[in-house]
Amino acid sequence: MQIEEGLQTFIHKMEVGGGARFLRAAALVLAVLALALVFDLRAYRNFSTPEAMDSAQLARNIADGKGYTTLFIRPFSLYLVQRHNEAGVTGTVTNAGFDYAQIKTAHPDIANAPVYPVVLAGLMKVRTFHYPVELNKPFWSNNGKFSVYQPDFMIAMFNEFLLLTVAVLTFLIARKLFDQTVAWFAALLTIGCDLLWKFSVSGLSTMLLLVIFMGLVWCVLKIEEAARDERPDARRLLLWVLAAGVLTGVGALTRYSFGWVIIPVILFLVLFSGQRRVLHAMAALVVFVLVLAPWIVRNCVVSGTPFGTAGFAAYEGTFLSQNFQLERSLHPDLSRVFWLTPYIYKLLGNLPGIVETDLPRLGGSWATLLFLTGLLLGFRSIAARRIRYFLLMCLGMFIVCQALGQTQLSVESPEVNSENLLVLLAPLVFIYGTSLFLTFLDQMDLSAAQLRYFVIAIFFAVSCLPMIAALCPPKISPVVYPPYFPPKIRQAAGWMNQNELMMSDVPCAVAWYGQRQCVWLTLDWQNDFTDINKNLKPIQALYLTPKTMDGRFVTEWLEGSGRGWGSFLIKVLTDQRVPDNFPLTKSPSGFFPEQLFLTDHERWPVAK
Repeated sequence: MQIEEGLQTFIHKMEVGGGARFLRAAALVLAVLALALVFDLRAYRNFSTPEAMDSAQLARNIADGKGYTTLFIRPFSLYLVQRHNEAGVTGTVTNAGFDYAQIKTAHPDIANAPVYPVVLAGLMKVRTFHYPVELNKPFWSNNGKFSVYQPDFMIAMFNEFLLLTVAVLTFLIARKLFDQTVAWFAALLTIGCDLLWKFSVSGLSTMLLLVIFMGLVWCVLKIEEAARDERPDARRLLLWVLAAGVLTGVGALTRYSFGWVIIPVILFLVLFSGQRRVLHAMAALVVFVLVLAPWIVRNCVVSGTPFGTAGFAAYEGTFLSQNFQLERSLHPDLSRVFWLTPYIYKLLGNLPGIVETDLPRLGGSWATLLFLTGLLLGFRSIAARRIRYFLLMCLGMFIVCQALGQTQLSVESPEVNSENLLVLLAPLVFIYGTSLFLTFLDQMDLSAAQLRYFVIAIFFAVSCLPMIAALCPPKISPVVYPPYFPPKIRQAAGWMNQNELMMSDVPCAVAWYGQRQCVWLTLDWQNDFTDINKNLKPIQALYLTPKTMDGRFVTEWLEGSGRGWGSFLIKVLTDQRVPDNFPLTKSPSGFFPEQLFLTDHERWPVAK
């Protein structure tokens, strides 16, 4: 009898007690894991953005104990480091043979914010990364052909876990602002957002930054709540203010452009943090600066600039510097960097595209339209109204920062790139969009509960339509070629010694997949190339991919001076040999015409 009673009690708990909640939670977790599995099998792709490869190779150097150094060498980085080191020997005789550019040893990275590479380095310490290309195991290969690069997939899995964390934070914030129904709807829309899944497998820092941003929103929400108490706890309120400042600083160290969020944070504190609003705003600003200060000092010590090459991102993409001209220049003209006109033209030129295209697709689905409509409504909840103000301030700041920060990266990958800041607002968009949908649903005259469920199902189906389409046949190839084909890149890099220098149009891929030091293709094949080769470090291989070989003949090959790489390729194609006095003359079979690999001597096995 005791066994039967115990069994009945257990079944009762499973049906109506705490066990029912456990079963629902377990079912939801399994459903999400199943979705992740299906997405990885159907829609996963290897890294397709230079930023992802750059962060990954930097993280590997950190994990290997090489410090914050990079194998991806930007000519502009060489210029900044060399100029700073030579300025440090003022008053003494400059040693012409000294490595002022720090390229003969490990070159310091001055392009990336540190948090994401450090987090990836920690992941590489606790997980096994298999860097050689796998051609014989299922999933990693397909009938003996390369398919998935294991380190890319490991980083993608980590970011998918961060996406699930974002969904949990979305649920908690929505429940705090509205109710549990809105919370579940918003969390499910986050999980079903195709755009967020694309970012999760891209290898970019976006998912980590989104977790930080949602944590910041939670702090702002707690500040607003604590300030409205009849007797606010000053100490507790200050702690939340300091946490907001810290998270904003950590976000800025994840992506520099995120640092501008400190302005909406300060404005919100001034408006809604209670009687000590000025003190709170100053406290958040001071903590934010203290978090950033050590890294800014480090950059100044290394390059003489607070943010390295990233500090000139707004200059890239102006009419004075197109197609990464500044970053690929060894002798840049910085006399017009502080001109105001190029930035005004860039801002006004990019704003229409963001407002007309990016803003309506803010959440990756038409749920954004509900959000934009919901901005006009009044909410009974004071917290919902005030967080909406914070959301709008962040939206305005992100639009301006994204317009000024857009470079060629946004041209090559218009949707999934590190310059897309608006995507950080997607979970909040889902929260407010869902609240409006449920308001409309309550006002609909639905006589039967089944009709209500039908309308809800249609809402989710339409909102998640991009995700549904991504999972439907045909299956997307995980290989991002052109221009990135890891086996070919590893083959070319494998012919080089560890300390030898290559030059390529995909230096990030050579650094990540090939694990060799590689300088970005300079603006010309005579002046800058020769300067690096003779004065800094010998360039012993040139590797060009379809990124250059398939370039537009007129706009990318013929325009510019006769010293550009277009004229070099024309000579190679017409004369079937490299130009006179070019030091790299040997080429293996199997590369040309899709790719071009030149080196100083034959390094590959000679067929007998």
